[in-house]
Amino acid sequence: MSCKKSTHWNRRTVLQTAGVSWLTSLATGLTCAQESSRDQRRPPKNVIVLWMQGGPSQRDTFDPAASAQEDFSGGVKAIKTSAPEIEIASSLPLVAEQMQHLSVIRSVISKEGDHARGVYNIKTGFRPDPTLVHPSIGAVVCHQLPGKSDIPRHVSILSTNRPGRGGYLGDVFDAFQIGDPLLPIPDVRARVSQERLENRNSDLLEVVESEFSRGRLSNLDASKTLHQLSIRRALKMMTSEQLKAFSVKDTPQSVLTRYGDNSFGRGCFVATRLVKAGVRCVEVTLGGWDTHINNTAAQQNRIRILDPAMAAMVADLKADGLLDDTVIIWAGEFGRTPKLNAVGGRDHWPHGFSVVVGGGGIRGGQVIGQTNPTPDISISYKTTDVVHPVSIADLHATVLKALSIDYSQELQTPIGRPMAISEGTPIEQLIG
Repeated sequence: MSCKKSTHWNRRTVLQTAGVSWLTSLATGLTCAQESSRDQRRPPKNVIVLWMQGGPSQRDTFDPAASAQEDFSGGVKAIKTSAPEIEIASSLPLVAEQMQHLSVIRSVISKEGDHARGVYNIKTGFRPDPTLVHPSIGAVVCHQLPGKSDIPRHVSILSTNRPGRGGYLGDVFDAFQIGDPLLPIPDVRARVSQERLENRNSDLLEVVESEFSRGRLSNLDASKTLHQLSIRRALKMMTSEQLKAFSVKDTPQSVLTRYGDNSFGRGCFVATRLVKAGVRCVEVTLGGWDTHINNTAAQQNRIRILDPAMAAMVADLKADGLLDDTVIIWAGEFGRTPKLNAVGGRDHWPHGFSVVVGGGGIRGGQVIGQTNPTPDISISYKTTDVVHPVSIADLHATVLKALSIDYSQELQTPIGRPMAISEGTPIEQLIG
């Protein structure tokens, strides 16, 4: 599952992807009209997901076992942070300075130890169901919190083959995928004069409308059809100044250096720009955490990329006044075994791992749960090894409540099946 997958943007891609993205507000109005007034009153909220593809080691990041013998600790030391209650791995000194804004859930448990199933579980809050595809957290947020923007409101940066999906809410809520923000966005901006572009767009709309209307009622009011509006929205994106939010072309080198000046760091920087531009949910992926061999060196390689990027992102959101409106989630599909294996690696471990949350609606500087630093991993999982276990559903319910979204409400699937947004219970200690 490589993070090197590239995404080529062209006008057709924009029309297909951006066009349906802008049906979000309309689709929400059609399915949840009764909540429209409540949504208008609620302050806008955003989500940034830092996705650690492969499953990061909790022992090497946010739950070090520094006092345990080396085959458990891996030699990782702990350091104090800006939050008195929290110690994290010494290889995260910059993130340590921002921990007053963040909280660590050290007792997340899951029943999914497979990559594909684990990704689905964490991103949707549900275990895979052969009869239904659930929406990701980003899709739910976009569905529940409509907004206006010239660019898509659900974006995945450096995505793997499992980005956030709309699931039963529909493709309109799928994440819009982009690659390294350092690369130019090809074939999106118009290369002709405004007058010529408007003429082309008019011709395009006539062709599409003709195809759409074929076989339909003769009195169809074309100006009110959803498909025409989606095309107009997509065409608007091509000329929007908000497209600049996707690029780091004019960003001072000193800023990029603070973030680490690599693809993930640039992605985190662009995430701050996107939420400022009105994007509701941004996911930034850092892969390479699946360390079955040589865990310590491999994890440290990833952490050197993570530390400056995550810290700079939190600091800049705070400085720009956006942190209170943005929930941050740091997570992977599971953790890694507390004990090193015979080849110095750590295997999959869904039985007590760490997720970091913070920002808007989340009380920072908290530690939830506790894990046994030296569990017996040769026997079946024991709940006594985890204090205050938190399910994936509980995690989702917590984030949704922080966003003032009714996590207990039911939505209708396309076949009329009522589905709860979450089956979990919020962690009240984290709701600020």
